[in-house]
Amino acid sequence: MNEIQTQIEGLRNQFNSDLKVATDLDALYLKYFSKKNGIVTQLLKELPTFSAEDKKVLGPALNGLKKELEDLLEQEKKSRKQEMYNDPMIDMSFPLKALPSGMLHPTTQIIRMMNQFFRYYGFSIIEGPEIETEEYNFRKLNLPEGHPATDLQDTLYISEKDGILLRTHTSSIESRILTNQTPPIRAVVGGKCYRNETLNATNGAFFWQYQGVVVDKGITMQNLKATLEAFHKFLFGEDVKLRFRYKYYPEVSPGMGVDMQCRFCAGSGCEVCKHRGWIEVLGSGMIHYNTLKMCGIDPNVYTGYAFGMGLDRLVMQKFGINDIRKLYEGGLVYK
Repeated sequence: MNEIQTQIEGLRNQFNSDLKVATDLDALYLKYFSKKNGIVTQLLKELPTFSAEDKKVLGPALNGLKKELEDLLEQEKKSRKQEMYNDPMIDMSFPLKALPSGMLHPTTQIIRMMNQFFRYYGFSIIEGPEIETEEYNFRKLNLPEGHPATDLQDTLYISEKDGILLRTHTSSIESRILTNQTPPIRAVVGGKCYRNETLNATNGAFFWQYQGVVVDKGITMQNLKATLEAFHKFLFGEDVKLRFRYKYYPEVSPGMGVDMQCRFCAGSGCEVCKHRGWIEVLGSGMIHYNTLKMCGIDPNVYTGYAFGMGLDRLVMQKFGINDIRKLYEGGLVYK
């Protein structure tokens, strides 16, 4: 027991010496108090090996030593901190440069860039529900009951009986905008959509779209084409190559599909574009007479256009990502 008491006194002196010269107080704490190899901790672990009589003396002595040394260490920390604040050469109010803490997801980056473009041209940024009704997802978009797009093979229903589903496109927000706002209307929305799709390099059951809608007097197809050309040049540069072609969409008439020359192969054909040289990036057109009418807008007074962009494909082309699954399945590699 006398040997332990001598060790206790020696530790006290050793700690005081170490404390005076220590430059890293955290390292000093670990040297004496770490759970695995701390000097004081090791002494405390030996306590159970002593007799009951010795424990009565050594127990309080060791615990007292532990508290005494911890208090000294804490006092030294406070003292050094105060000295730092009092140092006239250090301005503690000077703002430090923020450390990098990661980066935005590629899809979020593209959405912000797109919002920047459309805000400049007077568009409002809108949001809407992902859980939708058949009325806004289909009916008001000139998609009657029994239309192939409403088939259960494509649509993920929450309740088929009540007509509640996961929206299959951001056009559902378009029908809400047309119903709840009065012209002139100029709005865009980016959001997630859901369909019963087979997962592959360019398609998924979960994907992003970016919807735009404009309604006013005298809106024509030329306004739509000019907007889409200006947008793609903004996002991809003046050298971007687009192809416009007629395409059928129930909610617009006439409809126009837009393809962009594949930036992975420069149009020569590859796996990403399925060896076509072009990738369809959006569907668009003049809003159908019936759609305007069902949403409460007089189609004899107002015309408008709408577009729905495949946001994931734009992200892939912008950042050189050759598989859509890499965007949302962290750590998986597809060849």
